[in-house]
Amino acid sequence: MKKIDILGVMVDHVTMDEALERAISCIKQEGVGTVFTPNSEIIMVAYQDAEFCSILNTADLIIADGIGVVYASRILKAPLPERVAGFDLSCRLLEKAAEEGYSVYFFGGKPGVAELAVQKLEEQYPTLRVCGTQDGYFDAEKEKRIIADIQEKKPDILFVCLGAPKQEKWIAQHKDELSAGLVLGVGGSLDVWAGTVERAPLKYQKAGLEWFYRLMKQPSRFIRMLALPKFGLTVLFKGKRVKGGR
Repeated sequence: MKKIDILGVMVDHVTMDEALERAISCIKQEGVGTVFTPNSEIIMVAYQDAEFCSILNTADLIIADGIGVVYASRILKAPLPERVAGFDLSCRLLEKAAEEGYSVYFFGGKPGVAELAVQKLEEQYPTLRVCGTQDGYFDAEKEKRIIADIQEKKPDILFVCLGAPKQEKWIAQHKDELSAGLVLGVGGSLDVWAGTVERAPLKYQKAGLEWFYRLMKQPSRFIRMLALPKFGLTVLFKGKRVKGGR
């Protein structure tokens, strides 16, 4: 599978359909498959943190969650076929889970958010098998209980929504303890499913302006958004292109 080196993060050269097929294959195989979904901001963190970059690159599938990552691949003259948003891939997986009977588990968010998300998702997918939920607030003792619960439930798909880089580090640390077929780090997806956070309208998504919509809704994100031009300049002057597989 071809990968593109974007500031050290090896992003898979896949379409949404190919990413879905790859994720499903992980469920059917032995062991625990992992999917990470970095955007420009997350790749910048990884560029400045070698340990985190190494963690990202352990994933079985790394998709270009943000349009900035796609633009970066074009700057590097190794264009990715399309943006593969983690939320969209997760929705495709939920649809597939409802069709095929895969069990799903949701871990993360504020107390009550996962349960609300499940309620809404079960209305959308009546045949969805949800085997467990846990919020994202835990100490060492509660963490042990969470892991034990996941081990007991053995979900086919585990959605970890702790935000980056916490969720990726948590998945990497506990991967061998989790009795799950596929584990994804998908940030704030639970809030969107629950309806507590509104996703950008489709016209903003298609135009690659989802970040701008979030900024309009949350002006306090302005400082974080400064990472976007920094990312673009870093790719332009320091980016490298890698052909082929790992």
